[in-house]
Order: sequence, then C-alpha cells, then structure tokens
Amino acid sequence: MEQGGSRERIATNIRKGVLEYCVLALLADRDCYGLELAEALVERGLSASEGSLYPLLARMRQAGTVDTRWEASAGSRRRRYYTLTCQGHRQLGLFVGVWHDLSPQVDALVRDTAAPDPTKEDPA
Repeated sequence: MEQGGSRERIATNIRKGVLEYCVLALLADRDCYGLELAEALVERGLSASEGSLYPLLARMRQAGTVDTRWEASAGSRRRRYYTLTCQGHRQLGLFVGVWHDLSPQVDALVRDTAAPDPTKEDPA
C-alpha cells in the first residue's frame, strides 16, 4: 500500500474517533446548523463530509447529546439548528478529561519513536 494512503487512513480513523466530541465542542460555544458545523470543522482541519456528519448528528440526537430546532433563514429556506443538551455538556466534559489524560501519554510514547523511512520497503 502507498505510504500516503496509509497516512490518510490513519488520520481518517483518528478523526472518526473524535468527530462527535469536536462537534460537541463547537456546539458548546453556540448553536449551529449542519453546514455551519461542517465548515467550522473544515476550518480546523477536521474535514467531515456531509455523508458522515449528518448521520452522526442524527445519532447524537437519538443519544440525547444534542437537540434541534427549525429556524427560517434568508428567503423561505428553513435550517435545522443543533444545540448542546445537558447530557451533551456532560459527555463533552468527560471527553475533555480523558483527552487531557490520554494525549500527553500518547505524545510521550511516540515523541522519541523514530518515524519509519517511507522510502524503505515493508519487510512483511
């Protein structure tokens, strides 16, 4: 497998694992509609396709971490706004605690690890 594809696969898996909590963090600041959330994620380098974001938002709504309301926007178009629930605030708080504990441990583990040379073939 090409090294770039492998790198992107790793990045995609990590993003998938934290995307829900990144959405919660964005909603902690203010209510947003879906496209606004997608744009805010892209601005932060956490690209999320609509094909993954909207199903995630639906699961979060079912789980009770977000709630929604409809609002009219410019013209006759209505937008679904997402807001953080009390349960969402609790989940975000739990994630922040775990992240603060876990990320330094992972950083310390990999900090002194020599990155493999991408020009060398995999011996496997």
